[in-house]
Amino acid sequence: MFHIVLYQPEIAPNCGNIMRLAANMGCTLHLIHPLGFDLEEKKLRRAGLDYKDWAEIKQYQNLEQCLAENPYRVFACTTKGQSIYADIDFQPKDILLFGPETRGLPLEVLNSLPGEQLIKIPMQAQSRSINLANSVSIIAYEAWRQQGFAGAGI
Repeated sequence: MFHIVLYQPEIAPNCGNIMRLAANMGCTLHLIHPLGFDLEEKKLRRAGLDYKDWAEIKQYQNLEQCLAENPYRVFACTTKGQSIYADIDFQPKDILLFGPETRGLPLEVLNSLPGEQLIKIPMQAQSRSINLANSVSIIAYEAWRQQGFAGAGI
């Protein structure tokens, strides 16, 4: 299915919720260090319940290593995006890349991708951002919907 990549995530409950989401969707979750928490942290376990054992989770010391091992299309999810996520024609194995909660993806990552691969979620003009776990859910479910919810027990 899809690859969800969290670049230097900072908040354990967000990561736990995303682990649960990845397990339920059949996505691989990739975590780029440094993490702002320990994977054994109580808040992470509470948010992720027992899904940590069900999800495929991989860890990397840097984004370059992750992308070298997963040579698929990358869509960076950012408030600076040029394209609305719902206008993208997602394909299986696409990488959905999300930045840390307090600062988003660094400019060098954003500048390394073509503009059409920088995607955003529409929101009110005065808004700054949407919670990371919610953002991952919105975009990942749209990508999965486009694949007819392949593998789902419908």
